Amino acid sequence: MSLSEQTPTTAPQGEHNSSSNPRPRKERGPKPRKQKRENPITAAVNSWLQDHTQSIALTTLLSTLDDENIQDEGQLKTLLLDKAPKRWVVYEPMVLLPSGSFTTTPWPQLLDSLSSNVKSTLWTRILSNITRDGATSSKVELSRLAVNEGIPLRVVEQGSKEEEKEEEEENLLRSPSGLKLLHGDFGPASSPTVVAQVPTPQDLDQAFWVSTKQNGITQIWAPRYTMFSRGNVKEKARLLDFHHRSPTSTPIATSAAPAPASAPQPLGKLRHRVKPPPALKGKYALDLYAGIGYFVFSYAKLGMRVLCWEINPWSVEGLRRGAVANKWRVKVFQGEDLTKKTTAELLQEAEGVQIVVFLEGNESAGRRIRELREEGGGELDVVRVNGGFLPTSEKSWRDSWQAVVGKGVGDGWLHLHENVHVKDIGSRRWEIQELMTRWNEELDDSDGTTETKAVVEHVELVKTFAPDVWHCVFDVYIKRCSGTGSSGSGSRPT
Repeated sequence: MSLSEQTPTTAPQGEHNSSSNPRPRKERGPKPRKQKRENPITAAVNSWLQDHTQSIALTTLLSTLDDENIQDEGQLKTLLLDKAPKRWVVYEPMVLLPSGSFTTTPWPQLLDSLSSNVKSTLWTRILSNITRDGATSSKVELSRLAVNEGIPLRVVEQGSKEEEKEEEEENLLRSPSGLKLLHGDFGPASSPTVVAQVPTPQDLDQAFWVSTKQNGITQIWAPRYTMFSRGNVKEKARLLDFHHRSPTSTPIATSAAPAPASAPQPLGKLRHRVKPPPALKGKYALDLYAGIGYFVFSYAKLGMRVLCWEINPWSVEGLRRGAVANKWRVKVFQGEDLTKKTTAELLQEAEGVQIVVFLEGNESAGRRIRELREEGGGELDVVRVNGGFLPTSEKSWRDSWQAVVGKGVGDGWLHLHENVHVKDIGSRRWEIQELMTRWNEELDDSDGTTETKAVVEHVELVKTFAPDVWHCVFDVYIKRCSGTGSSGSGSRPT
């Protein structure tokens, strides 16, 4: 008899033959529901109200409210708990509450009636509860509390005493002047003029710095002086994966009108993007709006050398600290170095440094790239250019394009950021395509020996900026080849 035909007559020791000796099943009742954990802010407010009944004059507050539904202190407490914020973000050691927190009736009336000491006990209790909350898992004691507010696109600039007037100007530094500080030491107060000045070492030491980690990358900034956009995490991850896989283009079906027949269409899998890590060694990425290193660090993690431009000195210091925390060599050029030395000399000083930062406006970027190619003796193979500025980075697009085509034969990508209404995304994509095609044709006509092609091969929808307005990133792929003329300069790269 073969082994497959043998059938044991008894079960081996330690096993049970279910057919000959069935075990009765135990009746299982429904699983007990897990007790829902109380929101730590709600719990803090509730216990604070109970512990300060003598200090909090709810009866007086009740008499000031014009609400027929609130008739007694119990209903008033319920309303206070309901209107307290329920969400938060931790940037150690700071807790950031969402915009509008504690501004809904009856919170403003209550807070205005309290002493600073009583208010402080509320803020410290919230911080303590969030520190201990299991979902937060903070490794440090949280000690600062603030309310997030939008970054204003324009700021008030004080006029002279003689003029005694205020004028609005564009908030190019993206300073978070609306940040509402509730508790803790956030460092010296800021103003638009102070932020623009180069901080002294003492200023940097006295400032309050926070950090977070996204996609395995640490970022550091001073919340009183610089902004941080948590919503860019997806775009940072996309840049990290850009050469690792072949994503498909996002279909755009929201154009106000049908796109022209010759408009660039989704290309399917973008195989030309895939490059092994060794192929990126020695390549350059440019970030023309570096900030605290939002996208700079994604390029650095890919192994590229990054040249950055940023005008906010506080952002540059955050970038420098973040680079050090991530163990990348970094060098910042500012002041007289930028005027008394050539760009080639500066890069010689930064030999072996992966991240080079120019503390100046990005209008100098195009000139510096040309200088490096003319005087530096290297080809400066720029393969990625980032233009991460809203509402539009259009002022830097010509220099971005020139940084790629100026190297001669080769290819590269521009990542052009802009806020676009959902109905206009398709038409805006075509406008950018036409712009690139025109520049390519002009270049090939003047050169006579190359053929330059470009296509807006992908539109990434990062996040909503306002109702029906999207923060878009237009990926422009540029390829310059040896050729006999300029025919087909606007066609799709292969």
